[in-house]
Amino acid sequence: MENALPPAEELRLIDRELVRLDAHRARLLARRAWLLTALRAAGPAAGASPDPVRSQGTAAEASPPSAQNVLLALGGVLLAIAAVAFTVVSWGHMGIGGRALVLGAVTVAALGTPLPLLRRRLVSTAESVAALGLVLTVLDAYALRRAVLPGTDALAYTAVAAGVLAAVWAGYGRAAGGLRLPLPGAVVAGQLPLPLWALSADGSAGTTAWAALATAGLDLVIALAARRNGVRVAAVACAVAAGGWSLLTGLRLSVSAASPAASVEPALLLLAAAALALAAAWRAPATAAATAAVGGLAAIAALGGVLRTAVPSDWAVPAYLLCAASLLAAVRIRAPRGVLTGLGAASGLVHLASALWAAPAVLLALTGPAAVLENVWGGPPAPGAAPPVAATAPVVLAAVAVALWAAPRLLPAVPLPHPAGACAALVLAWSAAVAAPVALSLPLGPALAVQLAATAAALAPAARPSLAAALLPAARRAPGTGTGGRAADEPTTSPEAAGLPRATTAPAGAAPCPAAPAAHPAPRDPAPPEAPGRTVHPTTATARPGGTAGAAPAAGRPPVPPPHAPDPLRALAATALVCALLSATAAALLGLATRPATFTALGVLVALGATAAVTARGLVRTVAACATVVGATGLVAATAAAAELPGHRIGLALLAVPAGAALLGARLGRHPVAPAVEATAAAAVPIAVALAVPNPPALALVLALAGVVAAGTAVRAERRPLAGYAAVALFVAATWVRLAASGVDTPEAYTLPATVPALAVGLLRRRRDPSASSWTAYGPGLSATLVPSLVAAWGDTGWQRPLLLGLAALGVTLAGARRRLRAPLALGGLTLALVALHELAPYVVQVVDALPRWLPPALAGLLLLAAGATYEQRLRDVRRIRETLGRMR
Repeated sequence: MENALPPAEELRLIDRELVRLDAHRARLLARRAWLLTALRAAGPAAGASPDPVRSQGTAAEASPPSAQNVLLALGGVLLAIAAVAFTVVSWGHMGIGGRALVLGAVTVAALGTPLPLLRRRLVSTAESVAALGLVLTVLDAYALRRAVLPGTDALAYTAVAAGVLAAVWAGYGRAAGGLRLPLPGAVVAGQLPLPLWALSADGSAGTTAWAALATAGLDLVIALAARRNGVRVAAVACAVAAGGWSLLTGLRLSVSAASPAASVEPALLLLAAAALALAAAWRAPATAAATAAVGGLAAIAALGGVLRTAVPSDWAVPAYLLCAASLLAAVRIRAPRGVLTGLGAASGLVHLASALWAAPAVLLALTGPAAVLENVWGGPPAPGAAPPVAATAPVVLAAVAVALWAAPRLLPAVPLPHPAGACAALVLAWSAAVAAPVALSLPLGPALAVQLAATAAALAPAARPSLAAALLPAARRAPGTGTGGRAADEPTTSPEAAGLPRATTAPAGAAPCPAAPAAHPAPRDPAPPEAPGRTVHPTTATARPGGTAGAAPAAGRPPVPPPHAPDPLRALAATALVCALLSATAAALLGLATRPATFTALGVLVALGATAAVTARGLVRTVAACATVVGATGLVAATAAAAELPGHRIGLALLAVPAGAALLGARLGRHPVAPAVEATAAAAVPIAVALAVPNPPALALVLALAGVVAAGTAVRAERRPLAGYAAVALFVAATWVRLAASGVDTPEAYTLPATVPALAVGLLRRRRDPSASSWTAYGPGLSATLVPSLVAAWGDTGWQRPLLLGLAALGVTLAGARRRLRAPLALGGLTLALVALHELAPYVVQVVDALPRWLPPALAGLLLLAAGATYEQRLRDVRRIRETLGRMR
């Protein structure tokens, strides 16, 4: 049923609705205008903006207060510029009375006008006029010197004028309490009197720095006593600027001092700056850490500067480091936590800088032995120029290591274990030992002994992590990692055995079960019940975000680490292992200088690695075993080279390493270390092959022996499939090298030895898995012989090779058709067709040459016509052949 209105009626309805909407919009606009008028009359106290966003979504470009401030600021700037121009340019055209009258009247008017403006609550206007008045006072001071005191010293007059202006502005700001500019301006003006007076009186950098430091002290007093935020901000900024300049000046003077007497004054200046910074840190907790750090650095620079001038130049850094260590020991005083944190940070920064200063000596000790590779067994290399830091680098590194070890015992203990400091201490102690030969310029023997001793010392905690427990404070040891001999990779004791309540191990989201019911349960957390993510438990349980619960540790018990906290002993073991590997590499390279040093270094390293592989666990054991194999390889090569064997015989000797590793792997069975050891030993095979390349018969023997080792590994019970493939490749390569060395150039001699085993393996594969594709089972073996023989047959002018290849291809094709195998059928048929084409090609060429020129195109055209006429039949034939091949394997 159709209910649509006629067009004329529908148009009238739309017009009436539009009129109604227009009337409603007019009422809303009128109401909005009335509301805006009421809000403007009520003022800011009404709680709404006097110019809200319009209903169309556009806003005013600038509100009335901001526009008023811009206009007032521009007006004040223009008046100030006019006053400056009048004072500087037009001053000489008036007499003394006119000058005083004009400037005095304008200044008094500018300073007095803000008072009635403040009573009328015109704050912005009053601020602008007051700023103009402050500028006029500066111009008054300038005009006074130009007109009345032209012969006075400029610096002295400026210092006095700045002091007077600071006092005038401060009094004016206190009198006109509603103005914000005079008091900060007085603080800024107060920065000039003392430094300018010092420059005018003495002019030395030290006196000026003392004056700036005194100014910074006054700024600090003002900042602590000020109640207004603007005055406090200005005082803090001025204190930082003045104190920072004096601190930098004192540091420059302290570094450039050449005698203890000359370093006393900069030291006193730096100590005064440190005291001022520490006082500020004590009174201002918000910035206590940063301010105390600056003060601590200033104190270290002061005392270290005096010690530096009293010791040789090589001991300058240890002097500063001694002061930093003393500061670290002094932070046990009772002080706010922020102050202690800042002092500790200052000491830590100096320790870090000292360690970086000594790092070049460690790098030289680790990389310097590589120069021996240019002349192996040619004697120790000539000592190069040691870096300037080498003399005292071990002392610095050892001192930093001791400080890191002692820091957790001197500072408040962190409740959870964190192994970074202990690991750094271990690295620094090892670095000190490694850098000692460079610092002392030791000869080859003692230097090698130090490197080996450093390797053994680093390998001991890596193999037995419990030996490194002494580096960890008792409060930072994870439960179960004490010094009782338990290794880091052994399971730790249960919470009940460790004496911890069961409630400490409650899983997330589950309420803990206390060991005994409490007679008086603790009050619950007053948080509302609807607060999400908060679980409250009685007795010792404490609420934690996320719904987890834990028990507060009792007195005397170590804190419980979180579930994923790093194990300190494991971290120490990993760090020690890396250090041991680095120093072992340096010792091995250094031992190449002479023949006895080589055998000594490699023998000791092999013994250390074997011991660590037996006693260690986990990754450390695997790495130690692999390093032992590498050292044994070097020892075998060195023994063969010492016997003056040629290169190919050294390669044969190196095969003893993978053979021994294979026997050891057979002994270990499925031990997790066995694969890594065998893989590391297998790396000796390429080295042996490279050494035997100049002698092809020896190369064939090396490849064959390596294949025997790989085959023996592949037939073990745990099955090494990769070793089986490697054995096949090595045997084939050995055969080819032997044939090439014997002068055999027939390709079948190279391909058939690989084809027969490949076809045998494919036959076994098909018997175990009849569904396997023939391309996978027989394709590689057939291609290895047919393709090279086909290439050789096309370039062969004789008839024996094409005949034999054609018969072989025919047999392969018939076998594929008989067994319904796709790969033999396709490869054999294609080879047979190409051989036939090769044999018929000369006759085809003769026939084509005897035919007329027009006959080949004509025959091709007839062939195309026949194919087109029977196109559908040919398509069906192609599909039938494809389906037949698809049914084959």
